[in-house]
Amino acid sequence: MVSINNFRDLDIWKNGIILVKGIYRVTEAFPRDEMYGLSSQMRRAAISVPSNVSEGFRRRHPKEFKHFLSITLGSLAELETQIVIAHELDYLDKQNYDEIIKLIDYISRMITSLYKKL
Repeated sequence: MVSINNFRDLDIWKNGIILVKGIYRVTEAFPRDEMYGLSSQMRRAAISVPSNVSEGFRRRHPKEFKHFLSITLGSLAELETQIVIAHELDYLDKQNYDEIIKLIDYISRMITSLYKKL
């Protein structure tokens, strides 16, 4: 079994960074009046994904790591809801919507799997 010594080695964290970059990219095209509304909320929810993974990992105790993974799942659910809203408001096209939802689902499954192993 491979030992992971740094959160940056976790695929969950790496995919979280990809998610953040994607959210920043798509929210740049949102209407200006959403700068402090939906786009800001989406960015914060996305940022919390790799942030909570890294913080939980550094706590060095499985119970605390599980707690942070649980928070991460909540952030992903929040972001998924915001993605649906953005799509319904025609701020997000179908292709970007599908790609982000797929990535959220993938990260959620990875977190659930890791959570069960801890």
